[in-house]
Amino acid sequence: MLDEDAQSRHAVTRRQVLGTGGAVTGTLLIAGVPVAANAAGSAPPTGQDAGAPEPGALVEVTLQVNGHSLPLRLDPRTTLLDALREHLALTGTKKGCDHGQCGACTVLLNGRRIDSCLTLAVMHDGQEITTIEGLTEGDALHPMQAAFVEHDGFQCGYCTCGQICSAVGMLAESRAGMPSYVTGNLSDPHPTLTDEEIRERMSGNICRCAAYPNIVAAIKQAGGVES
Repeated sequence: MLDEDAQSRHAVTRRQVLGTGGAVTGTLLIAGVPVAANAAGSAPPTGQDAGAPEPGALVEVTLQVNGHSLPLRLDPRTTLLDALREHLALTGTKKGCDHGQCGACTVLLNGRRIDSCLTLAVMHDGQEITTIEGLTEGDALHPMQAAFVEHDGFQCGYCTCGQICSAVGMLAESRAGMPSYVTGNLSDPHPTLTDEEIRERMSGNICRCAAYPNIVAAIKQAGGVES
């Protein structure tokens, strides 16, 4: 134990602490060990991948979108959704939640439906991408688009492009014999698209206007399913 005189000699006042604050600028004290703050222009952290692009560097990628080969120079962090909307002006693909939860950004990648907000554009160099704009044939609507119009499968329309792309991909999956969570007979090569099957298979696409009965009716018509 220190006596009162020793304690007073080792005591540090609040004024002294505040007065020395300027002397430690640029240095962090962690667990009693001085650590130099990371300054601009300092060497990259040890172990950084030597082959990785430098921050801010653009990379070249060629996207095959709706039958067209489109070369781009992108930040490697650009999502496929942002590449389509911001760089190619294909704004039919909507940014909803930007977290893969609503399905508004659904496109077809090599015929399979994906959420374009959850994947990077550079990952799909040379792969076939189909957006809502690529479903039409000239001035003729795709059968799924026509069915959505006929059955009023939309209200505000914000989710509709993703709903239609997802429905086209879903029908292809069903015809290929892919089961869903509610499919009773997993060995059935062509599961019957009941209302329950369609709702389950389309559950990743949210319609906040709640036009679900009309969406199901449109999909059944486009898929040739008898009501």
